[in-house]
Amino acid sequence: MGLFKTAVTIAVSGGRMGMKYNGNFRLRPLLSCAPVAMAWSDRGAHTQDVTKNIQYISNDKVKLHTDPQTMKLDKQLNRPRCIMINWLLARQKHVMKYANLYLEQGFDVVSVSCTPWQLMWPLKGSQLVAGDLLRFMSANDNEQPLVVHGFSVGGYLWGELCVHVMRDQQLYQPILDRVAAQIWDSAADITEITIGVPAAVFPKNKIMQKTLKAYMEYHLRTFHAAATAHYIRSSQLFHTNLCRAPALFLLSASDPVGAARSNRAVHDAWRKMGISCTWHCWERSPHVQHFAKHREEYVSLVRAHLAAHLPRACAQQLRHQRAAV
Repeated sequence: MGLFKTAVTIAVSGGRMGMKYNGNFRLRPLLSCAPVAMAWSDRGAHTQDVTKNIQYISNDKVKLHTDPQTMKLDKQLNRPRCIMINWLLARQKHVMKYANLYLEQGFDVVSVSCTPWQLMWPLKGSQLVAGDLLRFMSANDNEQPLVVHGFSVGGYLWGELCVHVMRDQQLYQPILDRVAAQIWDSAADITEITIGVPAAVFPKNKIMQKTLKAYMEYHLRTFHAAATAHYIRSSQLFHTNLCRAPALFLLSASDPVGAARSNRAVHDAWRKMGISCTWHCWERSPHVQHFAKHREEYVSLVRAHLAAHLPRACAQQLRHQRAAV
């Protein structure tokens, strides 16, 4: 019972876990929002906050300011953008490895995070994040193409964004129509939420995973109106995606979170709607670690997808690279 109470406390406290030092109980952060702005010296990338859950990453060290009411940037950097929707508790150094794939090709990256607490309480959490992202995309239309690259629960967050679009489709559908390509890495559906969240919060503690899984199952049963109904609606809109851009699915047959079965259902549904889909499923590869395990192949697949569907942007970057030689 003690473990169960601990898991519940962590899940509903916004991610703070208590630790005892010299008999005193202190709180240390476990679930973090987006990090503070910082420059990355290895490739010159510059990262700065838009909100606690949204970061802007660029090769340009330009200080950007966001109007909190409209989400409009005070400067518009006229280049393609990748909307990168991260997995739970993604560490910044890992996010930057994916961001660099796009920075190297002349993109800016909008990095989006969602904490377990925000996932568990959509009305006060994930739906607000999705709303901010949609407003940001709408307010900063630079007529350059967009790419969506989502990981794990990123599929759920994209579904929540589609819920917002449905409320005013005339206003927001043109924003989704600007997306030239979408990439889904280990996308997780509602059926895998009780597996994915415990594994993200306690990656090395099987006992705590089981305890939090039990609470998640209780949470889904008990808070249907506050949580479960919203997961179901998001899943429905992810399966009937309002974004019709060509999609690349990257996953593994051995991954229980981004399961091949649920991804195949999405893939088949999108193809029936006329969306061009490319499927790549590795035999054995951990959840959201396909890039680490199959780096060259992963990069090749992503670049080929971008080259096929964003030829102008890719050609422009190739000219820049040749000019620099």
